[in-house]
Amino acid sequence: MLTLLQTIYALCALALGLYTSGQAILLWRYWRTRRMSDAAPPLEDLPAVTVQLPLYNEFDVAGRLIDAVAAIDYPRDKLLIQVLDDSTDMTAQLVARKLIALEARGFRAQQIRRANRKGFKAGALAEGLLHSDSEYIAIFDADFLPPPDFLRRTLPHLLANPALGIVQSRWGHLNAEANSLTRAQRLSIDTHFAVEQAARNRSGWLIPFNGTGGVWRRSCIEAAGGWSADTLTEDLDLSYRAQLAGWRSKFLPDVEAPGEIPPQLAAYKQQQARWATGSTQCLLKLARPIVSSKLSAGQKIMAIQHLCQYLPQPLMLLMLLLTPPLLLADGLGNLTLAPLGIIGLAPPLMYIAGQMQLYRKRGAARALTAFPALLFIGTGLSLSNSLAVLSGLLGFKPPFRRTPKFERDWQQSPYALPADLKLALELALMFYAFWAAALAWELQRELCLYLLIYALSLALMVAWSLRENVILWRRRSDAASQNPPKISESI
Repeated sequence: MLTLLQTIYALCALALGLYTSGQAILLWRYWRTRRMSDAAPPLEDLPAVTVQLPLYNEFDVAGRLIDAVAAIDYPRDKLLIQVLDDSTDMTAQLVARKLIALEARGFRAQQIRRANRKGFKAGALAEGLLHSDSEYIAIFDADFLPPPDFLRRTLPHLLANPALGIVQSRWGHLNAEANSLTRAQRLSIDTHFAVEQAARNRSGWLIPFNGTGGVWRRSCIEAAGGWSADTLTEDLDLSYRAQLAGWRSKFLPDVEAPGEIPPQLAAYKQQQARWATGSTQCLLKLARPIVSSKLSAGQKIMAIQHLCQYLPQPLMLLMLLLTPPLLLADGLGNLTLAPLGIIGLAPPLMYIAGQMQLYRKRGAARALTAFPALLFIGTGLSLSNSLAVLSGLLGFKPPFRRTPKFERDWQQSPYALPADLKLALELALMFYAFWAAALAWELQRELCLYLLIYALSLALMVAWSLRENVILWRRRSDAASQNPPKISESI
């Protein structure tokens, strides 16, 4: 039994090392290609464009989004604003009023309502295509605000290259300074776009469509098989299928589409769990087509590495669970994590590179102060994300749970989420991690810091979740006593 546990532990460490080596390769490729430019060719012809806005109960932000799309600098006779509205609350009435006002100003606008949410966001996007004949489709989630020049800076790339099927912009942030959680997320999001996406694209590797802030060629969507709801990350799925079918994808780091970062921990956990399940589903769905494709070896390796992006968390969680029995059996003596420590420098260096790329030196230094929070929050999410990965590996198909958007203080929004039942599991795992750290202090002190980070991260998750629950309980108690008007749950 001891040998089996040691083997599992070593295999987990090896897998983590391989994944982190992929991150080091991305950092190297970013450094080698960082001076490459993505200048847009002149936009001489203005084709018809449909802007799709998938919504589901987005009362707090729907009006803001529609106003931003209406402000896009583009001829009104060639722009169709298509609100794919699956809402079951007063969002539907808000959207109807906004579109009536737009039509009075000469805009072409549609509010498309479905009888049910079949296919969730993927189903809504597919339904929208049935009501439009535009060759170019821009997509924005409810919490994004496209800049006025968005189409004029993205469309030229598609018009100049018939093989280009997708153009993705870089996400900006509307509320990066809201709290410690949003500052930590900004650091992670900036690194994904400024370093990872840029390095993958400039190296000729596959890149994902990030679900919003991008433009698709309609013929690319159709040739790749269309939107599919068999994974929770329909954007990742379709963009990979499109590139496997021979279409190219382009990332534009200089075109920024700002969006809202989840300011509530429960909302962020739900978002990350959905992405973890969806990425794992895409790994199972696309790994064989990738390996058997005509892609180069480098393209295949980096595509698989990207689809494995959430696997490190269950691997680290398994190593945590194995540590106490191995310590008690003196089974960790010959197992060293030193190589992981060396390779593990890659992610922090990527954060530094991303901030230096996007902000001036002083701004980058200030943003990097969020790294400790990112470390603890990311580690604290390991249980939630591991369960989500396991769900994907076992073939479960959980429902699509959208990330609530708030615009204003999340504490005042009816969309704020309470903590779920995983809180009890996180509490139990926290005590287990503290026990593991105490054992390590007695038996193998070089592991103590690693285990303490895990324990403190889980303690942070538990305390943060309890605090949010108390805030929501107090707000709802006050609301009940004052009996204010509520957003209707039906239309």
